[in-house]
Amino acid sequence: MLKTVMIICMMQLICASLFAQEERKIIRNGNDLFENNDFEKAEVEYRKALETKDDSYEAAFNLGDALYKQKKYEEALQQFANLAEKETDKQRLGELYHNIGNTFLAMNKLDESIEAYKKSLLNRPTSQETKYNLEFARQQQQQNQNQQNQNNQNQQNQDKQNQDKNQQDQQNQNQDQQNQDKNKQDQQNQNKDQNQNDQNQQNQDKQNQDQQNQDKNKQDQNKQDQQKDQQQGKEQQGEGQQQEGKISKEDANRLLEALENDEKKTQEKVQKQKAEEQKSKKMKIEKNW
Repeated sequence: MLKTVMIICMMQLICASLFAQEERKIIRNGNDLFENNDFEKAEVEYRKALETKDDSYEAAFNLGDALYKQKKYEEALQQFANLAEKETDKQRLGELYHNIGNTFLAMNKLDESIEAYKKSLLNRPTSQETKYNLEFARQQQQQNQNQQNQNNQNQQNQDKQNQDKNQQDQQNQNQDQQNQDKNKQDQQNQNKDQNQNDQNQQNQDKQNQDQQNQDKNKQDQNKQDQQKDQQQGKEQQGEGQQQEGKISKEDANRLLEALENDEKKTQEKVQKQKAEEQKSKKMKIEKNW
């Protein structure tokens, strides 16, 4: 019975040794491919190694590196994180968190990258490479913050310029509207003034026409009165001649001359009045123009 147990143990050791040799061989093939930058085929080899020995730290770690080199950052991050959860060795933990920091940095997740580098230094404080990467991530974070602040300032300035421009455009629009309203009002006032002037002119023309009619009527009435006076004078002369006899030729001429002078004065007066009215009308029209 003891002999059987020993045989089984020896067989297990032999199998384990054979599996270990096969795993090492596959990992070496993967490493060669990795060194030649054939990361895709290297990934395949590392996965084969894990199929041979699923707890192989080296195969799992190198698989994470191969995924990282292919920019499969999410898969690489998951690979390193899974190893870190189970790892207790500080040196290995330092390496894992260093790679996690690099992966976050490649993904431009600077806050997560800085935290990963800090964890790496807690487990491997003497790593100059991790210190350098941590400082680089911090500087990149500061640059991004400065850039963000600058972008925010530029945006604020742009918003202010746009606001000022919109305000100026609105003021210009309001001014244009006011000018349009003023021009419209001025036009209306001009039309109103023109209408008023036309109405005044019409009234003036009517007044002048009425005055002319009155003057003509007056002239006609004066003429009728003169004729009537002349007729009456003749009748009176006839009656006088009948009563006193014939008047002398000199008296008759003087009487006729007096009548003509009266009529001439009346005509001159009418003409003068008409001339003054025409002059007043002309001056009124020129003033309105």
